[in-house]
Amino acid sequence: MSYLFTSESVSEGHPDKVADQISDAIIDNFLAFDPESKVACETLVTTGQVVLAGEVKSKTYLDVQKIARDTINKIGYTKGEYMFDGNSCGVLSAIHEQSDDISRGVDKNEFEEQGAGDQGMMFGYATNETENYMPLALELSNRILKELSCLRHENKQITYLRPDSKSQVTIEYSDENIPLRIDSIVLSTQHDPFLNDDNAMLNRIEKDVKNILIPRVISKLPKSIQSLFDEKIIYHINPTGKFVIGGPHGDTGLTGRKIVVDTYGGKGAHGGGAFSGKDPSKVDRSGAYAMRHIAKNMVAAGVCNEILVQVSYAIGIAEPTGLYVNTYGSSNLKIGDGEIAKKIMSIVDLRPSAIEKSLKLRFPIYSETAAYGHMGRTNKFVEKIFRQPNGVEKKMEVELFTWEKLDLIPTIKSAFNF
Repeated sequence: MSYLFTSESVSEGHPDKVADQISDAIIDNFLAFDPESKVACETLVTTGQVVLAGEVKSKTYLDVQKIARDTINKIGYTKGEYMFDGNSCGVLSAIHEQSDDISRGVDKNEFEEQGAGDQGMMFGYATNETENYMPLALELSNRILKELSCLRHENKQITYLRPDSKSQVTIEYSDENIPLRIDSIVLSTQHDPFLNDDNAMLNRIEKDVKNILIPRVISKLPKSIQSLFDEKIIYHINPTGKFVIGGPHGDTGLTGRKIVVDTYGGKGAHGGGAFSGKDPSKVDRSGAYAMRHIAKNMVAAGVCNEILVQVSYAIGIAEPTGLYVNTYGSSNLKIGDGEIAKKIMSIVDLRPSAIEKSLKLRFPIYSETAAYGHMGRTNKFVEKIFRQPNGVEKKMEVELFTWEKLDLIPTIKSAFNF
């Protein structure tokens, strides 16, 4: 008998994602001017107010107020009627020096012996049901919101959109875990009060979503995924009937509250640690990226169709305390998952310093991760410009989403004689 599986996503204008983007913009600016910066930055956003708090160890000084305002304006909160906009909101900073008790465990005389920034476990997951080895329900949820954001910024076909939105996709699977069809799509999008009649507004939004947004999404999908869209899809569009009050005015946002959206949409597992606002010495972030890198390359190499990989650390200790693998019975090897884990440990250096070096994590690459997921994104080079309060400007070319590269395939095939 078939079963249903659901994943959700949120847009860059969702309050929690606004907080994530501010935190990661601050991380990027610290790393741009001092690559050895140790930063933990949490952000709270609410009506007319931003609160920054955290711990920093760095040689550089930043205007964090300006970074926060620029981030908010870029997202699209630029109007007073939103009750939260980048030019007029208050920004309170309570960022202070990192504790010596933490830094003594992380900082070592030899970079290679750098300890983990905290204890914990991190997971990586990959599946062959999409071209980017991501779960399909999350991939579609993200694509719907990305296209909605494009329509908002274009401001041509749909002219009433505001920044805050959420999506949810439910997919029907066969007993063999093959996607059969899309069962339902939920979309809530913030909007201007563009008509006096609430029902007329809702009807217009429903019509535009079905006739403009969804066809644009479908047109950019592979044909195998396009075939999953049929006339039986159940749509729930702005189910409350009206969504004018939104963003940080409608709901307070906090860094790190969308960790499932950030990863695999509920497929696989999550260690519980958020990513945004943390420099790569925090293994919550770097360890999760390393696990995604391994998982994606294992599936791409043909070792298995689906895989979950877990690593764990103790604070101040470089070597991981364990590595776990689950191929869900999809392995094409004649050895067990425990043996696969041992092989992975022998071919990949999972010390925090090695992860930072191999994935180039000491660069300002994190703002782009803070909306629409940290995994399944496109590896590419981009040019960035950063400015200090004294006017010093720094232009850099950085490589984004290095953990999505398929550069481990030859090593994996050789190690497993595959």
